Amino acid sequence: MPEPWLRGPITDVDPMVAPLLMSFQMAREDLARYTEGLSFAELWRDWPGIASAGFHLRHIAGSVDRLCVYLEGRELADRHLLSLAQEPEPGPTREQLLVGIEESFARCERIVHTLGPGELQEPRFVGRKKLPTTVVGLVIHIAEHTQRHVGQAITTAKFARLNPGGEP
Repeated sequence: MPEPWLRGPITDVDPMVAPLLMSFQMAREDLARYTEGLSFAELWRDWPGIASAGFHLRHIAGSVDRLCVYLEGRELADRHLLSLAQEPEPGPTREQLLVGIEESFARCERIVHTLGPGELQEPRFVGRKKLPTTVVGLVIHIAEHTQRHVGQAITTAKFARLNPGGEP
């Protein structure tokens, strides 16, 4: 099967935000494939300066949730910051992490499906410093940030499988 971006246009959203939906589908497929069969220890194995695959999976879900708060024009709540602080800590299984990603993607997809072309240039602000961006800027960042961590999760999963107790 071709990659999601080669499966034809997504017709029920603005073409400027459709790539985010394609990115999410690619992330779903790649993460399921490349993390399949990882033991709990392999999932959460890290090395100095290299975060675990489990961290990246948890971070994907958390970062999408946080960025969607900004996409909606809101500010982060304490629960978002607590979640961020817990991302490196081992805990959830692979299956739980993939469910968390799916829930996060589904929430974001619902938001994206409501966006019209006139809203894409609307201003949005990120973080305590209220750094300026736009709706479309956030949509693009959510897609690229997700793919960045998908790649890191895949690489780290490969390291963990090849050498579960040693250096990468």
